[in-house]
Amino acid sequence: MEKQFDAIWINAVMATCEQGYGLIQEAAIAVKEGTIAWLGAMNALPGKPDALADQVYDVKGYCLTPGLIDCHTHLIYAGNRASEFEMRLQGVSYEEIARRGGGIQSTVRATRQASFETLLQASLKRARALLASGVTTVEIKSGYGLDWDTELKILRVAKRIEELLPMTVCTTFLGAHTIPVEYREAPDAYVDLVCEEMIPKVAREKLASAVDVFCEKIAFNLQQTERVFKTAKQHGLAVKCHSEQLSDSGSASLAAAYQALSVDHLEHISEAGIKAIAQSGTVAVLLPGAYYFLREKAQPPVELLRQHRVPMAIATDCNPGTSPLLSLLIALNMACTLFRLTPEEALTGVTRYAAKALGLHKQGTLTLGNYADFAVWEAAHPAELAYYIGGNPLRQLVKRGKIVDSKAGA
Repeated sequence: MEKQFDAIWINAVMATCEQGYGLIQEAAIAVKEGTIAWLGAMNALPGKPDALADQVYDVKGYCLTPGLIDCHTHLIYAGNRASEFEMRLQGVSYEEIARRGGGIQSTVRATRQASFETLLQASLKRARALLASGVTTVEIKSGYGLDWDTELKILRVAKRIEELLPMTVCTTFLGAHTIPVEYREAPDAYVDLVCEEMIPKVAREKLASAVDVFCEKIAFNLQQTERVFKTAKQHGLAVKCHSEQLSDSGSASLAAAYQALSVDHLEHISEAGIKAIAQSGTVAVLLPGAYYFLREKAQPPVELLRQHRVPMAIATDCNPGTSPLLSLLIALNMACTLFRLTPEEALTGVTRYAAKALGLHKQGTLTLGNYADFAVWEAAHPAELAYYIGGNPLRQLVKRGKIVDSKAGA
């Protein structure tokens, strides 16, 4: 006789993350065909666990949460910028490093020169590190190509990572990351290229679900950013924005006008910008890794974001220049210690609100009918995930209802 469920996990301290932690003590969760078919207190199960499913896993009082979601990364690039890190610590300014051929353009050069396979193998190591720390979904941006061939290569590497690892990959086109050197004297011509050639190809070939822009004095201005937003919307792509990181440019309000999924960084966002994204339902993605690595002084106005009930997500911002962070768990701790988020807010920020920042509707919470993506942690309470610095309490990772090797291919 066919059993009701494929598998059941019992004796868990379950954080559903539907509303805050959403804690259920002595909980059980059952999966069928990759989705959550039942969850709740064990004493409410519709029968004995072994009569309901062939596979029964005893969590033994440990914590069970949704699989973590890293909603902002620049995971795919060649080389690294460790030498620049050393130079900055010796007092060399960012501007001087850039004059010496460093900065983002050095990563662009290395990424353009790298073969598909070289880029894939380097990026797989970073993706596996995230997977091993409980990440079941990751967003990957392009943006280290700044020409069509390399942007295409990056997006195809991202798709390949999803085929090779048990994780969902959401791709975002960030052709408007910075002005490439060959367009330094003609930035609007590069925006023409992005809008008239690159975005239509991305949409036609279904290479990404969203388009991002770095709106800042050192990148793209408001008028150029709006052109990219308009083009993205015309081609059915969602909008995201690197916003108010170095100055209050007004880009958050602009992004809100285009119903952006998220605005990210926000160290210098104004209250007017916060009100705009609150009204549009846009997620504020906070990136404590970049704040830490760059030793920034201005913090995102977390209390104002709370007051206006803006959903706050947390991400690693994994990238070679400003946040070479490979642990979303450490980002949780940074969000709490540096930005004063509560552990509950931080966990919600890498589950429920991270899913919202990517436009995902069946991930991020343990909810009936959602994908069965979850993690079992050697912890008695979910606050412990933000408490420790380093180490890894992950005991078991489940993707679409199947236990996966979180160190696959490592």
